[in-house]
Amino acid sequence: MQSIFAWLLLLATAVAASDYHEQLTLRPLPLSSLLASFNFRSNTSFSDYASQNFRLFPRSLAQILQHSGTRELHLRFTLGRWDAENWGARPWDGTKEGGTGVEMWALVDAGNDEEADQKWLTLTNTLSGLFCASLNFIDETRTIRPVKSFQPEGHHSEAALARSRLLHGVLPHEVVCTENLTPFLKMLPCKGKAGIASLLDGHKLFDASFQSMAIDVRPICAEGKECVLEIEETIDMVLDINRSRRPKGNPIPRPVKAEELICDQSKPYHSENACFPVDHLASPDWHLEQVFGRPMKGTCPLADATVPPVCIQVPDKRHVFTSEGSVQHKGADGQSRCYTMDENNDFTLFLARPDNTGEGLEVVEPETPLLYAERSLTGYGQEKGGVQAILTNPGNEDVEFVYLESLPWFMRIYLHTLATHISPNTTTAVDFSTPSSDIIKEIYYRPALDRVRGTQLELLLNIPAKHTVFLTYDVEKTILRYTEYPPDANRGFDVAASVITTLSPRVMNLRTTSLLLYLPTPDFSMPYNVIIFTSTAIALAFGGLYNIIVRRFVGADEGEPSPLKVKLAQLKEMIAAKLGKKSEASEEKAAVEAQ
Repeated sequence: MQSIFAWLLLLATAVAASDYHEQLTLRPLPLSSLLASFNFRSNTSFSDYASQNFRLFPRSLAQILQHSGTRELHLRFTLGRWDAENWGARPWDGTKEGGTGVEMWALVDAGNDEEADQKWLTLTNTLSGLFCASLNFIDETRTIRPVKSFQPEGHHSEAALARSRLLHGVLPHEVVCTENLTPFLKMLPCKGKAGIASLLDGHKLFDASFQSMAIDVRPICAEGKECVLEIEETIDMVLDINRSRRPKGNPIPRPVKAEELICDQSKPYHSENACFPVDHLASPDWHLEQVFGRPMKGTCPLADATVPPVCIQVPDKRHVFTSEGSVQHKGADGQSRCYTMDENNDFTLFLARPDNTGEGLEVVEPETPLLYAERSLTGYGQEKGGVQAILTNPGNEDVEFVYLESLPWFMRIYLHTLATHISPNTTTAVDFSTPSSDIIKEIYYRPALDRVRGTQLELLLNIPAKHTVFLTYDVEKTILRYTEYPPDANRGFDVAASVITTLSPRVMNLRTTSLLLYLPTPDFSMPYNVIIFTSTAIALAFGGLYNIIVRRFVGADEGEPSPLKVKLAQLKEMIAAKLGKKSEASEEKAAVEAQ
């Protein structure tokens, strides 16, 4: 009987293994950084989904999607800034990245906008409890309906798309923390106890220079196969190797010994007494257990055995050492290698320092992104200002993309001030003669309504090769009611990052940094002073008048003696009596002595 049960368990595991894949990709970056990309993917058939027969698909999330009528869901938790100039193109072409804070968009089943808003409210409130985040604060003022951006990624029929609404919301002020990682791990089949998920430690993840957690749920239909509902969970983090290798008992960095210094011998002043350290430029050696603080606990038994759990992207000349029992599979490009290991043994990996340190960076050359984007506020004062976006095309092909701005209602745009200026990358001169119509092809503008909805601006732009476009517009800052200011009003208000979706030559996403907007802020100490002064004046006036009206004034000898006064009189008599007896005794003693 036990053998039959074991065989059935093994068969069920083998069947489920093909529905779950996980892989960790490590890529050393310049300036002693390391990109670690965790990817988990599982699916379930629509028949099992409808009958709530879940094996690898998380039941907690599936029931929320069913209750809210959600056909497709995309959720992002992001913290930090991706340094495109040094690190190159974003992982996954930016499709797994969100703006700073929490970002979410979903395709809900609704026949009209009112029904869509109600289901969107249900979805945000339930996900808020599941992921321990403030998603319930994504109200109608922080929700938009994208037109050109955030198109459905799954396979939907024409009838389903006709009865669906796409909504997008963002919380740029949300602080992503370890409480958001725990629900993420609980949705995995191995719960972070085995496989690559065992490397995920909240202290290491949120100590990274950049980190992003993504959840994507979409229907997938392949030819000749049954349609499935796929969930993909992704975590990308950029770790500082030198900071991650510091021991827990001695976290304060110490000066490197003279004999351990790595000097740049190409400098003309290099000698035995002069050294230019290159520790921050050279690719250092690192150990998997040092970087993540723990070894990898084998492999997840439910994962597909044909997919290598760990891959590293380094040139062939770099030496990589792994645990005993692991098997290496080199890529055909000579820039990557993957490893399979025993599911019951711990796995660790060691990347040795390059042999020719100081002569060049021994990392895979970062891919140049299609666009460089940055955004900032312009102007001065707290009444009016402006926004400037600098979009640079470093390639040799024209780039067509959609630029999306989702602004709060208290940040009003003057659309007539929208202007573009173009400049070649080789010079600093700005060409004001190029009309905006040659750069901006289409404009979709949905104006804001006070305390009802925010501003939505979508632009279809085209940037020629080797050119930079300056996109500017003016804004007006609104004065809020004093009850609408947060406790840290003087810090400013976070404005969500703008989203850029390239259409050609290939599709990719990138986001600018969020903005910190300063609004006209009243002096909140003045209401407090007015309240205190008014309360004091009323207390004095009312108290005196109340005493005159209610109290009865009598003479001190007319009223009945108080109990305290009686007790004091009795105490006085007792003291006087004792003193009198004492004086009589002393007189008798003096008379006796005189005789």
